[in-house]
Amino acid sequence: MRFRLHLFELEDQAWFPHVVRQGMMDVLRFMITALGIYKPVVPLLLKGLAHTRQTQLVDLCSGAGGGIQQVWQELEQQAGQRFTITLTDKFPNVEAYRFLAEQTKGALRFEETPVDATAVPDSLTGFRTVFSAFHHFRPQTATAILADAVRQNQGIAVFEGAGKRWYELLLVWLVFPWAILLLTPFIRPFTWSRLFYTYLVPLIPLGTIWDGTVSLFRLYTPEHLEKLTAAVQAPHYTWHIGRARHWSGTGVIYLVGYPS
Repeated sequence: MRFRLHLFELEDQAWFPHVVRQGMMDVLRFMITALGIYKPVVPLLLKGLAHTRQTQLVDLCSGAGGGIQQVWQELEQQAGQRFTITLTDKFPNVEAYRFLAEQTKGALRFEETPVDATAVPDSLTGFRTVFSAFHHFRPQTATAILADAVRQNQGIAVFEGAGKRWYELLLVWLVFPWAILLLTPFIRPFTWSRLFYTYLVPLIPLGTIWDGTVSLFRLYTPEHLEKLTAAVQAPHYTWHIGRARHWSGTGVIYLVGYPS
């Protein structure tokens, strides 16, 4: 898929029920972690961190923290040193963040107040990451996210847990529904609302399938990302853009940038 269609995602809509949005994000967090989607990009992230001499990361648009705990574990294991990550979002999923903070004994921190990825407070310093969320933004806003990192002289890494291939649509349509029904009872932290909106009123599986489909059409290809970085006009930054291969055969689209 070389084209990009910016169709609407349910979780982006202000009217969409927050409890269903949280349930959808919890499902994605569980599946991303279970499949180890972002393991292949950890070496790329480590290179950026080493170049900027950072051990503090600021995760933007964290959602429910999909895969971030696993990324943190892999960072520490592969680098042999401590890292801390601050989770932020325009609509913070505080319950999920507290759970992750407890699981990591505070290595994963979080901001309870909304954080705009295009205007990150100066007090939030660290190498910025965006997992599974960059496609939510139109080109002008996506460029503004990169430009804000450049303005504050911070490194930034963008990762999308798909390769924008046609066969990935079949995974969303044929595998996701059954996976959600089978895995939901095992998702933590446990909530009755997640069970209700999965099995009795199936808004979570239906919403996840719809948003998953739209996300694939919305994804920026590496060629799109090159145009976005060119629009930022930051010749003093080094940009690495491409696809990292996942064991399942899908890809992870990535962009890593930092001051040269």
